[in-house]
Amino acid sequence: MINNMNVSERNIFSRVSVWFLFPILILNIFGLVNLYSATHGPSSTDVQTLFIQQIVWLVAGWSIFFFVTFLDYLWINKLVWLMYILNVSALIYTDLHGKVVLGGQRWIDLHFFRYQPSETMKLALILILAKILVTKNPEGRGMGLRELFLPLMLVLIPFVLTVKQPDLGTALTLLLIGGTMLFFVKIRRGIIVFISVIGIIALPLVWQYGLKDYQKHRVLTFISPDSDPQGKGYNSIQSRIAVGSGQITGKGFRQGTQSQLEFLPERHTDFIFSVLSEEWGFFGSVIVIGIFIWLFLVSFEISLKARDRNGALITVGITAYLFWHMFINVGMVIGLLPIVGVPLPLLSYGGSGMLTTMLGLGLVSSVAFRRYLF
Repeated sequence: MINNMNVSERNIFSRVSVWFLFPILILNIFGLVNLYSATHGPSSTDVQTLFIQQIVWLVAGWSIFFFVTFLDYLWINKLVWLMYILNVSALIYTDLHGKVVLGGQRWIDLHFFRYQPSETMKLALILILAKILVTKNPEGRGMGLRELFLPLMLVLIPFVLTVKQPDLGTALTLLLIGGTMLFFVKIRRGIIVFISVIGIIALPLVWQYGLKDYQKHRVLTFISPDSDPQGKGYNSIQSRIAVGSGQITGKGFRQGTQSQLEFLPERHTDFIFSVLSEEWGFFGSVIVIGIFIWLFLVSFEISLKARDRNGALITVGITAYLFWHMFINVGMVIGLLPIVGVPLPLLSYGGSGMLTTMLGLGLVSSVAFRRYLF
């Protein structure tokens, strides 16, 4: 239907993908409902204001979404080097002078807002990789080690800086986003084997010298969480209890014992999916995951119909960002992955995360918006 329209008929509303907007909005609603429950327990007065703050971040996020939708992503593409350098500089500043919260030095205190540079670094990485990969491989013939050197360095620099904070979860998502984008451009088979062998060889070195003691303990606790039930295994055990106690239909809104009685740690951020599973059960969890899959499929379709390879790669990168966050967070709270502190996009509380996610989705919407412009 839309393909048969002439240019004059393609107004603003016909070019904004409603099928892309709906899953985002529905996930936002699920997020607010669960955040209200997570922050309004019998003795949760210290976190009740977070619900109002999240509404503010959502309003700001949707404003950014529509603003970026109507911008040409190719214009934003001119600023990618500046964005990358500013974000790397912010990461360096954070490593030296950042605010320490719960043992992690990950934030810059702006007084009115705690800014987490590693969140915006993900977008900067996606944008610069999209530009570099198109430039280095314009005809899609396949990239060798020489062409891959710069993209790999662009990934490794923020990875190392983020590991130093320490924030292993975010560092891993940077690697996974970069790896996913590289997967979607042609790489010579020998190079894939070479990088895989180097990665396997590097694992013992990363374990010995790259991970801090508490990070090693988290991995060991993941293997055997009951070995330290009151210490490092506590978070994982309480999360699995919350998820399991929800059973098929859940306990009901604000009826979860693990969240309302505050047995569940960080229930408004990293473990928001545990709150959802306890209160809405297996059905509620499957519905939320299904909506995420809906969002991924629509985004993938947008990448296939993008007007150029740059727009396609930007969309792939944003989709990878959302997918890996969801995959790691859900796997973490149900005990399939170690606890690494990765929030659930569009549902977890957080200003930097929400604004970054909505900005990224705005870029995908911009790609969809401009596929009918000539």
